[in-house]
Amino acid sequence: MFSRFLQWINERWPLTPFARLALEEDMAGGASFAYVFGSAALILFLLQVVTGIWQLFYYVPTLAHGYNSLNYLRTEVPLGWLIHGLHYWGANAMVICVLLHMSQVFIWGAYKRPHELQWVTGVFLFLLTMVMSLTGGALPWDKRSYWLIEVAASAAGSMPLVGDWIKRMMIGGGVIGQLTLSRFFIGHAALVSGALFALAAVHLVALRKVGNAGPWNERKRELSGSFWPDQVFKDGLAASLVIFILVALSVLFPPPYAGMADPLDASYIPKPEWNFLFFYQAVKYFPGHLEIIATTGIPLIGTLLLLLIPFFDRDPERRPLRRPLAMGVWVITVAGFIILTLAGALSRTEGLGAEAGQPQTAQAPAVAKSAGVKPAALSASEKAGHDLFQSQGCASCHRIGQTGGSIGPDLSGEGLKGRTREWLREQLVNPKSNNPSSIMPAQTALDSTALGQLIDFLLAQKAASSAAAASVPPPAAATTVGPHGAPGVAVTIIGSVDHGSILFEKTCTSCHGSTGKGKIANPGSTDGTVPSLSPIAADEVSPELKVFVANIDRYIQHGSRPAGPNPQLSMPPFGDTYALTQQQIADLEAYILSLNEVDRAKINNPGISPDIFLIVAAFVFALVYLNLFGWWWFGGLRKRREKGGIE
Repeated sequence: MFSRFLQWINERWPLTPFARLALEEDMAGGASFAYVFGSAALILFLLQVVTGIWQLFYYVPTLAHGYNSLNYLRTEVPLGWLIHGLHYWGANAMVICVLLHMSQVFIWGAYKRPHELQWVTGVFLFLLTMVMSLTGGALPWDKRSYWLIEVAASAAGSMPLVGDWIKRMMIGGGVIGQLTLSRFFIGHAALVSGALFALAAVHLVALRKVGNAGPWNERKRELSGSFWPDQVFKDGLAASLVIFILVALSVLFPPPYAGMADPLDASYIPKPEWNFLFFYQAVKYFPGHLEIIATTGIPLIGTLLLLLIPFFDRDPERRPLRRPLAMGVWVITVAGFIILTLAGALSRTEGLGAEAGQPQTAQAPAVAKSAGVKPAALSASEKAGHDLFQSQGCASCHRIGQTGGSIGPDLSGEGLKGRTREWLREQLVNPKSNNPSSIMPAQTALDSTALGQLIDFLLAQKAASSAAAASVPPPAAATTVGPHGAPGVAVTIIGSVDHGSILFEKTCTSCHGSTGKGKIANPGSTDGTVPSLSPIAADEVSPELKVFVANIDRYIQHGSRPAGPNPQLSMPPFGDTYALTQQQIADLEAYILSLNEVDRAKINNPGISPDIFLIVAAFVFALVYLNLFGWWWFGGLRKRREKGGIE
C-alpha cells in the first residue's frame, strides 16, 4: 500500500530522487560524532521556529500585555510551560552548538580551500544567531528585557558617525517604548529568522557542492563512509539527546520570572544573559571616551578577521600542531571569552540608584504635591527646556519635586547642588565623562540651543524645589484597622521572587525581620508585635492562589492600622502613595508567598504534569535511540550487501 502511494507521489513529484540527493553522500574520513554540532544547531533552529510560531498564538507584542501574555501561556495553556521552556533553553543551546561547530571547523582547518564560502556563511550564521538571541531576549518585556535594550542601544549609539542613527532605528525614536518592542518583535520573528533560514540554505548547498572537509589526517581522509545511515545515526542520536536535555531543563530549571519591565525600579541590578557577559565585562575596561574600542573597535576587527581567515591562511596544512599561530590565537580567544564571561557573572554590579554616588536606600512613601505650592515662573528658555525634559524621556528616570522616576539622581534642590552649567552640558552630551558606569543615554540629537534651554530649566529648579519640599507634610500611615480597598494591578502580574527578596530587605525588614519572622515589638497594639509573614496569619491564607495574592495585596496597596488603642507601628500604603510601583509590589507578593511555600508562578493547567512528562520523555528518548540504531544497523547491512561485502 505504502509503495503504491510512494510510486504515485514520485510520478508527480521527485520525492525519492530528492531524498537520495540529500542522504546518499560519501563522506571523507567516514561518519564521526565530531560533525554532530552543525546538524544539532540546524535541528535546534527548526525547534526554535516551531516553538516560536506556537508562542505567537498567545504572545501580544505590546508594553501592557507582552509580559502577562507570555505568563498566561506558561501557566494556563496546556503544555505552554514546555513550549516556552524549549524555546528558552533551545536558544541557549543553539548558541553553544554554533560556537562548538565553529571551533571544530577551525581546529580541523576545514575552512581552507575549497571551503571558504562555507566558513564565510558560517560566520554570518553565528552573528545572526547572536542577533536572534538579542532580539528574542527583548520580547518577554521583563526587567531583563528593558535593560538589555537599554545597554544594547547605548552600545550602538557609541559608534562613530552612524551610532545615533542606528540607536534611533533600534528603539524607534529617542525613548524606549512601544515602537521599540514592535521593532525587536518584527526583527526577531521575521527579518533575522528569515535571513538565518536563507543563509543556512546557502551554507548547506555549499557543503553539498564541495563535500565535507574530513579529518586533518590525510590517511584518514582517504577512507570513505556514507552519510546514510552512518552519519544520520550519529546526528539523530545527538539531536535527540539535546532535545531530551532541553525537556529536562524545562522541567527542572524553568525559565525565571524576572518581573514586568519597570524603568522606575532603582533597586534592580541588570546583567545580560551569559552569551553577552563577555561584552558587558569588556566594556568596563574601556571607560569614558575609550568605550568605543569595546563597543565598535574590537567587535568590528574580530568579525573582519573571522571572515578573512580562509583568505589569509592559504597553507594547505590542516594539522593543529603544524599551525601554532592559528591555534594560539584560538586558545587565547576562547580563554578570553571564558574569563570575561566568568568575570562578568561574578562581578558586583553597582545599583542604578548609585549612578551619581547616591546610596540605594528604601524609599519612604511619597505624597502628593501640596496644592499651596506654586512653581516659580519660567522664562521662555526654561519653558522650552521643560518641554524637552518631558519629550526626551528624562522624567522617566529623574525626579523633580514629587514627580518623576527614581532610576537616576533626583534633580531637585540638593540633587543639583554644586553642578555648574559646564558640568551639566558635559553630562548631557557625554555622561560617561563624569561617571564611567553611567547608563544615561547621551543627548547627541540636541543642538546647542536645545541643550542650553534644557540646562536653563534644570538650573531653575533649585529654588522652586526647595520651596516645594518645605511645604510637603510628612506622610501619614494608614488609619484603617485591617485590610481595606480593592486589590491593585499587581495581583495580575507574576513577580520575581529573587527581586522581591531584595525589595523586602530594603523595605520590610525593619518591621518584619529578615525572613518575615521578626516579631518586632509594636507597643500600643493588641498583639504587641508586628504580625509574622512566615507563616502569614491563617485567616489571610487561601487555597486559591488568586485569593491569597489579593489578600496580601490589599495590605501593601492601602496599608493597615493594627488593632489597639495606640499602635506605634502601622502598615504604610505603599501602593496608594506610589512609594512602590505595581511591579515592585508584585515582586514583594511573590517573595512573601515563597516564605509561605506557595509558588506565585504555579502552573494551573499543565496539560501533563512536568515530572510525569520528563519520565515519558526519557522513555521516548530510549525508543528513538533503539530506532536509530536499527536504521543504522539494517541500513548499513543493506549497503554492505549492495557492495558485495556479504554474499
